[in-house]
Amino acid sequence: MSDRENKIDLLRDRIEKIDGEMAALFEQRMECAAEIAAYKREKGLPILDKGREKVLIERNTEKLVNREYEPYYREFLTGMLDISKKYQHRLSEGLRVAYSGIEGSFASICVSRIFPEAMRVPHKCFADAYHAVSAGECDLAVLPIENSFAGEVGQVADLMFDGDLFINGVYELPVSQCLLGVPGATVDSIKTVISHPQALDQCAGFIRKHGYEVISAENTARAAKQVADRGDITVGSIASSENAELYGLSIIDHDINESAQNTTRFAVFSKSADSMKNDDEYSTFILMFTIRNEAGTLAETLSILGRYGYSMRVIRSRPLKDRNWQYYFYTEVEGRLSSENGEKMLADLKKNCEFFKILGTYKPGMRV
Repeated sequence: MSDRENKIDLLRDRIEKIDGEMAALFEQRMECAAEIAAYKREKGLPILDKGREKVLIERNTEKLVNREYEPYYREFLTGMLDISKKYQHRLSEGLRVAYSGIEGSFASICVSRIFPEAMRVPHKCFADAYHAVSAGECDLAVLPIENSFAGEVGQVADLMFDGDLFINGVYELPVSQCLLGVPGATVDSIKTVISHPQALDQCAGFIRKHGYEVISAENTARAAKQVADRGDITVGSIASSENAELYGLSIIDHDINESAQNTTRFAVFSKSADSMKNDDEYSTFILMFTIRNEAGTLAETLSILGRYGYSMRVIRSRPLKDRNWQYYFYTEVEGRLSSENGEKMLADLKKNCEFFKILGTYKPGMRV
């Protein structure tokens, strides 16, 4: 045997030994992934965390001594993370996620993207989906909290204020509304459109242009199903393109919403307040509060946030159901909550507010 062949055999033996060590480390890593999957299932947290993945890849890449390996190591880490996610998704099968609507609704689409392996459990309304988690019938709920064109979803805001669930994530779903009809229907044959009130608002210009009458529905998917069941070329629905295939409808026109940036934010609700333990300076927390009906109280409350260096992204008011002309406030505030600074800020808020609650924290800009 030549010296070259002998060297190759030695290198192959060394690689085999390294591969054996990597196999053992791989098993250890997958065991950790299984524990993380169990934890996320218990807390109602999604498997996907793009922010965490980015940090992990950057942090580990910095440990390389030979920078020539960097692109290959990034590819290696990305593949390892994909394998870990696949395994966690398999272990998370059986997760029950409540949403309002039926298959094809934007909520259903959002759930399928955040929790692709979960069992989607449809409910008739927002309250039913929310209370399914409170009652332990489902592990978590995915509900819309705001649309970029039509604004807040008031019914969900009231559930957040009165209820006992926490928010462990907020995700942005781009919304493209379509005009759907039974085969043979046209823009001109349609005289009436059915959809959820927010979808009707989002497409108000299109509806006015064609002079359509409108009928409200509980959600866009139910509207599409109603049109399919009627079989009438004079009745159309405004819904996502997914509903055309689901219910045997034709897409008569697409992207009919007035804003091309039309986006709905969905929140993930669970019984756990776990997200508040893992926030950082890039997090946003959701705060709801009421104040005494005295001059300057609201300004003083908001000044507390500014005094501790927190910046509000959103502030809205909603009427209290049990007191006429009294309101509660909903805010989304940038900054880390689980810190000494955050604890001091919360202590001052408690003194100044009649009532306040933290709904949870989330990383802004998460899209599905």
